[in-house]
Amino acid sequence: MNFRGIVFDCDGTLADTMPLHWIAWRTVAEKYGFEFPEERFYALGGVPSRKILEEINREQDLNLDARQVALEKEQAYLPHLPSVRPVVPVVAIARSQYGSVPLSVATGGTRAVIGRVLAHLKIDHLFDHLVTSEDVDRQKPAPDIFLEAARRMNVKPEHCRAYEDTDLGLQAIAAAGMEGVDVRRLRDSSRTA
Repeated sequence: MNFRGIVFDCDGTLADTMPLHWIAWRTVAEKYGFEFPEERFYALGGVPSRKILEEINREQDLNLDARQVALEKEQAYLPHLPSVRPVVPVVAIARSQYGSVPLSVATGGTRAVIGRVLAHLKIDHLFDHLVTSEDVDRQKPAPDIFLEAARRMNVKPEHCRAYEDTDLGLQAIAAAGMEGVDVRRLRDSSRTA
């Protein structure tokens, strides 16, 4: 198929950030006394922190200020930013396609944090658009964030390829009508190389 636009998730796809986000989640979970197992954290990859905290409130009968605790989680993550490394094979794909088709990032993260991650990796210039959780109402596994990226690139979703590292993200890509590429094997092979 002739792709006319490419969309990349960020955390876990372009940037090897998930272990660092887990450290930040442990910090806020300890502070506020809620349960959030590591396996569940990885299963919810791509879901904005605020939405995860709203779910934790419901499940654990808590009354946390989801927005405030989500901000604290992001603040706990930022000191780890210098440790963020690229997912080399995925960044290589973005670099190789730069200038030939529009490239976008579609992420469950926030603009302020993801912008810093992309700048830290010196790849922010590769992307024509950055679509974050703040730009859509429905989050992954809903297709909205990928559809918004396609709209901004002025490319029909069926002419887009999208790269993701989570089951929820791949469901969102499929629901958007795009071809999805599961980068977990690429990422994991680069860690052992």
